[in-house]
Amino acid sequence: MDDTELLLKELTEASGVAGYETEIRALMRKHFEPLGEVSRDRLGSLICRQPGRTETPRVMIAAHMDEIGFMVKLITPDGFIRFTTLGGWPPQYLPGHPVAVQTSKGKVAGVIGMAPPHLKSDEERRKLVESKDMFVDIGATSQADVEAAGVKPGDPIVPVAGFTLLNVPDKTYMAKAFDNRIGCAVMVAAMRKLGRRHPNALFGVATAQEEVGVRGATTSAAAVNPDVAIAVDVSPIGDVPGIKPEDASNRIGAGPALVNYDPRMIPNLKLRDMVVALAAEQKIPLQITTMEFGGYDGSAIHLYKTGVPTVVIGIPTRHVHSHNAILRRDDFDNAVKLVAALVTRLDGKTVAGFTQDS
Repeated sequence: MDDTELLLKELTEASGVAGYETEIRALMRKHFEPLGEVSRDRLGSLICRQPGRTETPRVMIAAHMDEIGFMVKLITPDGFIRFTTLGGWPPQYLPGHPVAVQTSKGKVAGVIGMAPPHLKSDEERRKLVESKDMFVDIGATSQADVEAAGVKPGDPIVPVAGFTLLNVPDKTYMAKAFDNRIGCAVMVAAMRKLGRRHPNALFGVATAQEEVGVRGATTSAAAVNPDVAIAVDVSPIGDVPGIKPEDASNRIGAGPALVNYDPRMIPNLKLRDMVVALAAEQKIPLQITTMEFGGYDGSAIHLYKTGVPTVVIGIPTRHVHSHNAILRRDDFDNAVKLVAALVTRLDGKTVAGFTQDS
């Protein structure tokens, strides 16, 4: 593995479901500390201030470090763990997948289960099983067994999946938590590439609790007080069976994506146009996408105070919000180039122009 693959492996295999980001935050701190002054807000988002040639404008790159997961809701008398989801999980992705309950005694291995389909009627088998009807099985036969293992209500439950290099000609990776450890890796790599050669003060922010309502973006924006912001995250794709080209045309391997719209944010139009022109100038492949469900950290940041010009750059990723997502290395590399090039253009005059009538 090269250095980038080692970084992606480290970040994706770390635990850090929404609200329980301790482990991934420690890793992000390790990667931030050589780059600048590191602080955190009181919700748990981590902030790295990388000085440039001037103190203003204040440029914020945001990438959420939390992943989707679960939390122990209750333990049944016969030793099964009922859970609540932290983030959006399509229920059909869940049964049979390994998980680990993070307890004060360490991690406890388990699997997500449901009532066996071969004991159900034909009508029952045709119904989609909801997550509320599922459970985590750690092999126990009583509540006392589960409690003896250290499990208690409120403990986080994390997906278990390793970082995998897939056997296709182009570098392609599979892992859990690419949403949004890939954005964290792009942010770190871009800040390394930039050094302190940028006409602004740069703030890299690994935000907390995005998957439960862009909460860390809200609090960290107050800590950073940005003049302009770039959110980096995964983006939807249409290159899998069952998706019509007119619904989503983006593909993995075809370049990072500029998000033109999500239900909670329309990007600043001048900043958006600058990204398009810059990608063309730098010969960076760029896809254009919209997302009609959900939202990004940018949705909170662009509403801070009287408004912050914000854009979202996404890395096309298959199977997000599942135990294993897939993406291409070329898209990562091009996203790093695009973000770094954009930061070098964000001087005071340019940023002021984003909110002036032309």
